[in-house]
Amino acid sequence: MIPLKDNVPTYRFTFFNYFFLFANTVIFLYEVFLPDKSLHALFYKAGFIPYFFFKDPLGNFPSLITSIFLHGGWLHFLGNMLYLYIFGDNVEDILGHFFYPLFYISAGIVASLVQGIFSFSSKIPMIGASGAIAGVLGIYFVFFPLARVLTLIPFWFFWEIVPVPAFLFLAFWFFLQFASGIFSLGVKSQGGIAFFAHIGGFLYGVFIGILLRKRKIKRYLKFLNL
Repeated sequence: MIPLKDNVPTYRFTFFNYFFLFANTVIFLYEVFLPDKSLHALFYKAGFIPYFFFKDPLGNFPSLITSIFLHGGWLHFLGNMLYLYIFGDNVEDILGHFFYPLFYISAGIVASLVQGIFSFSSKIPMIGASGAIAGVLGIYFVFFPLARVLTLIPFWFFWEIVPVPAFLFLAFWFFLQFASGIFSLGVKSQGGIAFFAHIGGFLYGVFIGILLRKRKIKRYLKFLNL
């Protein structure tokens, strides 16, 4: 399933979501023009490598952040940016300009750490914004479950555009990540998709979303003197 757009309007200019889209694009285009040897060196220098992080967490902490802005190819980059573009603006609308970038970075860090726990001996660099974006999806799931996501869905040899409820779209997305993560356990990885980063980021977003929703509801009831 490929999301195309949602039907949730935004009520402010989502500056930081556009900033993250722009920053990821500039950095990816920089990667594209690097020689293979230099690109390989960049991934090992700025990517998150679980083995080295757990040996020296303080010395390798910056890689938890820098790795979020790197991507391994066009599909990796375009897929992540599509999800960020569709869902990120509404989450920034909810969190505000100050908390959104803090949440985005923290979700990326949590996602990488969760993946690192499941592959602590790996010396393969983890890169990509998908863990941070999974956190964005988690908050969206909590606040906009009844939104409609216009989705491109394959039916045999044809594709149909169908409005899918957000809770169903994201629940199916999470199920795929969870199932793939479970099946990947015990498999010696040579690189690929960090499913547990997606799972960790999404659950972190759901957790933060639930806390914020309760707080907003309490504030609203207090305003009404209930």
